[in-house]
Amino acid sequence: MQRNLTEEEISRYERDGVIQVKQAVEPAWVERMNKVVDAQLDTPSTWANDANPGANKDRMFTDRYQWRDNPEIKAFVFESGVGRLAGQAMRSRRARFYFDHILVKEPETSAPTPWHQDVPYWPFLGKQICSVWLALNDVSIAHSAMEFIRGSHADGKYYLPELFGARKNHPNAWIQSGEGEPVPPIEDQRDDFDIVGWNMDAGDVVLFSAWILHGAPGNSSSNRRRAAISTRWLGDDAIWHPHQGADPTVTEHDVCVTPGQYPADDDVFPLVWGQN
Repeated sequence: MQRNLTEEEISRYERDGVIQVKQAVEPAWVERMNKVVDAQLDTPSTWANDANPGANKDRMFTDRYQWRDNPEIKAFVFESGVGRLAGQAMRSRRARFYFDHILVKEPETSAPTPWHQDVPYWPFLGKQICSVWLALNDVSIAHSAMEFIRGSHADGKYYLPELFGARKNHPNAWIQSGEGEPVPPIEDQRDDFDIVGWNMDAGDVVLFSAWILHGAPGNSSSNRRRAAISTRWLGDDAIWHPHQGADPTVTEHDVCVTPGQYPADDDVFPLVWGQN
């Protein structure tokens, strides 16, 4: 069922920095990834950010970088077709995989995903860097579907990273050494921004630039989880750029490229779509 993006979709991605793609992934992948989510919630990895471990409600949970150890996630990355969507949206000849990211908000989770921009968290620069966020269940904006500031990917700004689920001994405290200008108070001034978002059915994706401002409200549902898996992708103009405040999961000690180079490291950033 793997589909190609239309020229209209690609042009809209270039203009807006984000598109929704309906039923982009086959239902079998949704079922398999939901099983992965259940397993990660039961047994988080060392890279998990779990604000309320073990809870069935009011739990904001993320886990990442599992593709090497989890054959189901690896299969999804290489076989589901999301890499092709990423490469086509970026008008890139190739799409290299960066990392997988599981994102869960259990029912009655008040914590929002703060407005932020992805690129300051990651050790890369370049305009051809994006994410494909797959909804694993039906979700509305009110129940924590993603929202975006349309066109903000093109404003040339580099924002200070935001800490998700602030608390003592935060596992992602490395973020606090990052640099950039503060994210504006979007929630206090929503009418001043061109905010776009979509209700999502399981199997829908949002495909968005690493430079676009985005966030999500808490999950106000009393009985429905919001679960997603987001895959992160590198296009032709991406360069390796380790810096203070970047995710330490993959560092200069793990790669065979030097700062400023295209990340042609097939072991760490495998080529999934296209050709070298």
